[in-house]
Amino acid sequence: MSAQASGAAAEPVVKSGAAGSAVFPGSDSRRYNYFEPKGRKATHYEDMTVDVQPDPERYLLQDWIISFPDGTPTYSKDWTAAKSSNWHKFRAVDQEWERTHYQRQSTICGMVQNTIENGRKSGAPARFDPAWVKILQNHLGAYKHAEFGLGTSTMQAQRYGYTQMVNNAILTNSSYKLRFAQDITLYLSEIALDLPGFDVNAGKQHWLDDPIWQGVRKSIESVMGSNDYLEQYFATNVVFEPLVGELFRSGFLMQAASAQNDFITPAVVSAAEADYERNLANTVELFHILGTDAQHAAHNIALFNKWLAKHAELALDAANRLQPIWSQPRVKVVSFNDALSQAKNRIRGIAAELGLTVPASLA
Repeated sequence: MSAQASGAAAEPVVKSGAAGSAVFPGSDSRRYNYFEPKGRKATHYEDMTVDVQPDPERYLLQDWIISFPDGTPTYSKDWTAAKSSNWHKFRAVDQEWERTHYQRQSTICGMVQNTIENGRKSGAPARFDPAWVKILQNHLGAYKHAEFGLGTSTMQAQRYGYTQMVNNAILTNSSYKLRFAQDITLYLSEIALDLPGFDVNAGKQHWLDDPIWQGVRKSIESVMGSNDYLEQYFATNVVFEPLVGELFRSGFLMQAASAQNDFITPAVVSAAEADYERNLANTVELFHILGTDAQHAAHNIALFNKWLAKHAELALDAANRLQPIWSQPRVKVVSFNDALSQAKNRIRGIAAELGLTVPASLA
């Protein structure tokens, strides 16, 4: 006798291929919109990014269908000590997705290459002050390894983000760092053609052996060695960049170059400064959301203060070890103390936006 004939309730049938929930934002609309946009309408960035990476807690009836041998799921919230009541809330400020990112990177590469080619055509490298040429060879050549290290670190970190929006922001950050490391490599190789005796390999030796750069190496390796992907992202943009990256790029290279008859280097380096502004905006947005989370704000702020203290100590030591470089140009136009003071102001401003407490050494 059938269950229907006997009056018994029939068991609901769940098809094995069913992956969508019964109710989701926009499910009663004729328009295809399965997520809650940040504004009135979904942007192209949101359409291309939100929920591209699946989450069993959203829309899916089944759990992850694959996992690591130890049982860890494909993506885990435990891959960072930070906590969130809604990891899907974050939207990158620059709203970059694949196509827009490729377009911007292509534009920057073209600008840098045109600057170098036009400078070489005019014979500009031959007019650089000889002492400045040594600085570019030894110290800009060393700094490219810091950029490559941060690019490698964020490349690894992005894999562990719980949502595609977080992953994209960290991945584009990585792409910018790796591109700038390449910019420096190509730039130094190009001007070396016009500068007899210029050693394109000297930067690597200074990175490995010069005491000036060992603090930077230690700071970078500490970021790379973290097993928390958000700590890597935080340490890169909230701590290292303002205290070391901007200090060297804006506080030295871009300030001193013109007085050494060098108008090419500032144009090449300026691309990295624009990159950082975008990366910083995304970083502040993400950590502000986590730091004001309705359920986990106190936990996250305590965690971020711990990360800030840890990496600021290393970055400040790295910055102080760079001081001798400021005395090497023949024409001196900026002091290290002024540049470091500006760097400290910068990190204090970032910390204030995030509601964090800066260490006494940065006060």
